[in-house]
Amino acid sequence: MSMKIKSMLVAAAALTACLTGCASAEDAPAEDAARQFYAAVQGRDGERACALLAPEAAESLRTGSETCAAAVVGLDLPGGDILGVQVWGDEAQVRMTRDTVFLHRFPKGWLVRGAGCEPRGDLPYDCEVKT
Repeated sequence: MSMKIKSMLVAAAALTACLTGCASAEDAPAEDAARQFYAAVQGRDGERACALLAPEAAESLRTGSETCAAAVVGLDLPGGDILGVQVWGDEAQVRMTRDTVFLHRFPKGWLVRGAGCEPRGDLPYDCEVKT
C-alpha cells in the first residue's frame, strides 16, 4: 500500500471519528433534557417537569383548575431507555424503548415539546404532551 493511500485512510478515519464525536456532543444536551424530564415525572416532581416543557406544551396541560404540575404527573408517560437521538438544528427527537420525545432548543436550553408520543405510520405522532 502506498504512503499516499495510507495517509488518505488515516485522514478518512480521523474525519469519521470527528464527525461521530461531534454528532454525539450535539445530541447529548437534548438527550439530557429528555432524561431530566422523565426523572422529574417518575419522581412525581410536577413543578420540575413543567419547567422542562416548552411554554406551549406546559400551557396545553393546564385545564380548568388543574395546574401543569398536577396534570403532568397524572399522565401515563412510559419513557424507558434511550435508543437514539437525532438533532436537526433547533429540533430534536429522542427515541426511547416505550416513548418518543420531541424537543426544541430555546435560549435557555432544550425543552420538551412533545412526550408520550406514538408513531402512526404516515400521520404525525400522537402525543400525550404536545404544543
